[in-house]
Amino acid sequence: MFQNYLKIALRNLARNKAYSAINIIGLSIGLAAAMLIMLYTKDEVSYDRFHAHNPFIYRITSKSVTPAGIVANQQPYTGIFPGPKFQAGVPEITTFVRYQENQKDLKQGNEVKSQTVHFADSSFFSIFSFPLLSGDPKTALKSPKSVVISEELAEKNFGTTNALGKILFFKDDDKFEPYTVTGVAKKCPQNSSIKFDVLMPMMVKAEDMADNENWFSVFMNTFVILSPNANLKTVEAKMNQVYVADARESIKSVAKKFGITDKTVYSLQPFTDMHLSKELPASNGLVDESNPTFSYILSGIALFILLIACINFVNLTVARSLKRAKEIGVRKAVGGARGQLIMQFLGESFLLCFAAFLFAIVLIELALPTFNQLANKALSLSYLFDAKLVVGYLILFIVTSLLSGFYPALVLSGYNPVQTLYSRFNLSGKNYLQKSLVVLQFTLASFLIIASLTIYSQFNYLTSKDLGYDDKNLVVIDKSNLKRSEVKLLKEELLKDQNIVDVAPKNGGFWGTVAKINGETQLSFAYETVNETYLPLFKIPVLKGRNFSTAFPSDSSQSVLVNETFVKKAGWKNPLGQVVDFWFKNEKYHVIGVVKDHHFASLSQEIKPQLFTMKAANEYGKAFIKIRPTTETASLQHIEKVFKKLFPLTPYSYKFLDQENLKRYESEAKWKQMMLFGAILTIFISCIGLFGLATLSAERRTKEIGIRKVLGASVTGIVQLLSTDFLKLVSLSFIFAFPAAWYAMDEWLKNYPYRINLSVWVFLATAFIAISIAFVTVSWQSLRAAMINPIKSLKTE
Repeated sequence: MFQNYLKIALRNLARNKAYSAINIIGLSIGLAAAMLIMLYTKDEVSYDRFHAHNPFIYRITSKSVTPAGIVANQQPYTGIFPGPKFQAGVPEITTFVRYQENQKDLKQGNEVKSQTVHFADSSFFSIFSFPLLSGDPKTALKSPKSVVISEELAEKNFGTTNALGKILFFKDDDKFEPYTVTGVAKKCPQNSSIKFDVLMPMMVKAEDMADNENWFSVFMNTFVILSPNANLKTVEAKMNQVYVADARESIKSVAKKFGITDKTVYSLQPFTDMHLSKELPASNGLVDESNPTFSYILSGIALFILLIACINFVNLTVARSLKRAKEIGVRKAVGGARGQLIMQFLGESFLLCFAAFLFAIVLIELALPTFNQLANKALSLSYLFDAKLVVGYLILFIVTSLLSGFYPALVLSGYNPVQTLYSRFNLSGKNYLQKSLVVLQFTLASFLIIASLTIYSQFNYLTSKDLGYDDKNLVVIDKSNLKRSEVKLLKEELLKDQNIVDVAPKNGGFWGTVAKINGETQLSFAYETVNETYLPLFKIPVLKGRNFSTAFPSDSSQSVLVNETFVKKAGWKNPLGQVVDFWFKNEKYHVIGVVKDHHFASLSQEIKPQLFTMKAANEYGKAFIKIRPTTETASLQHIEKVFKKLFPLTPYSYKFLDQENLKRYESEAKWKQMMLFGAILTIFISCIGLFGLATLSAERRTKEIGIRKVLGASVTGIVQLLSTDFLKLVSLSFIFAFPAAWYAMDEWLKNYPYRINLSVWVFLATAFIAISIAFVTVSWQSLRAAMINPIKSLKTE
């Protein structure tokens, strides 16, 4: 009997090639989307779970608690003290490792390049499961001038992974020192928050360990291993007891010096929680921090697409059921039981789903490179054959087959044999289920179209909004510890080329500090070290007062500029002449000018108070070079030549500021593409479903169409008649899609202080797109039905 069912199923699929192909394509797209998201989610939740000590690895974190008991700040970083002092004072902490990222100059022959390095205690390899190809993990990080490198770096620098005992020259202070390779590590797993190419021993100076105020200097990650039976709350309580006892005098000293009243409380974060943590992410030397919201959104899109694919299967199968009505009637007339017919149709559903499943694997292989680029992953097809994923795919296959095949099997097996054999059979009633499914399809599709248009508009807003300064044709070069004499010489040499317009220095990275204003009020702000050419170069206007000037020697020792937000936060009506008191340095400065607010950080952050200084003791860390438009190649060659001439032992690299600004919104750009792909797939599969329902309607109303044509109805009138019902269904979907989309997008936009307003045109455009696509889909089938010769439609009467 099974063989008979299989033959019939294959014959039906072969006889209706177009519909079989549409069903398989629709289901395979849905399955491929679901499988890709399962792959993505599996990778997300598998991060950092390969370490042997994993259940007992924790990261030390801290939070600031106000006297009122409010948590003011949480941070995943520590200083040099918590690791060794908590291990010594808390028996449940068996070992610790500190981990810090930095940059070092690496010399290879005559070439110098900047290399990312990580410092770690010698216990690193006893805590984390990163196998060494060569070297002893117990001693690899004990010698001060030792270095562990990755197999990729070994291949790149020495042409072989057999690099044990070889020498690399890294810059310490002002000279290059030889470091001996004491270990070569295998490539870090793709799903690891810790990835390194160069690992150096962490050497803490004795004077730093003696300075108890280093409890309050935080800049690294510290990990600990707890004993198997340790109670987490008890360990955290003991940690805080150790901290309070050891830092008691320093707490009082810092509170008196800086006016700090918040209390620091230490906690432990499970190592495997970092990757998907919103509050305490994997950062500061750790990589690939993620957001669980991404998984939820992607899973939602995949579920939408798969659900629509299943709906299509139901609609198309029922739409073609009239062609099989006589077959079902004959089977029932000769004694076929309804259960047998259900099994036959479910078998056909499983066969078609199996074909779609195989095709979905092909689609995944084709889509993986693009998906990896969008999701910032390095997934491969081999990941599909993980045991848990295989079980998940089998469950997905069975559920999809049942969902898509069960309802059609019930409908088809319930046909009355007398009516079907006498061609008096008509599909039941108003087809409310099929119509409801179409409404659901276009509700989901419209939702995704609105989301895509909103994300696109917000992305366009972020990348085109006036930042308050000119970032065009600005080349940025980094040079740490850049002295004023070096800036002067660099500028003189660069301006010898007519393509260079001007040069302005600034401090490297982000500096933030605090000062007193209005006597005792403390204000936090961004602290910028610049010179007199910085603001004119960026075309940032000074609204009140004046800019820095070499004509006023006191500008480098007594004067500062502040932005508008600084003035607002300070509550100044007359900012010029106001005093900014760095009391902890015993330094006071006077405001000589107010700078117009500009977006010096990402548009995902509100403009914060900003202060500019020309303080002589501060060093610069980068230079901005304005070049003439369309002279990029010649200008960059001149800049590189001058830089290497002046700083031969410093790695040279450059960036264009406008491109760096765009990189801030890479996440939005990727989500824009993902939502667009999701919307396109949803619309495509929805149209297949609409095509199926149009086919059902046309076949059900064949004789009605014939009669109308005999009585003089035009082709246009018949197309309009058949299309109107479906366009009503699409229009009905907007009632459900629009409120849901408005709420979801409004909540998403709340993450941005600078955002678009949800516009009516987004919803009107969505309605136009959905109705237009639906009309084209339905009209094609309606036109085909209207063009049939009425004689053929009525000849059986």
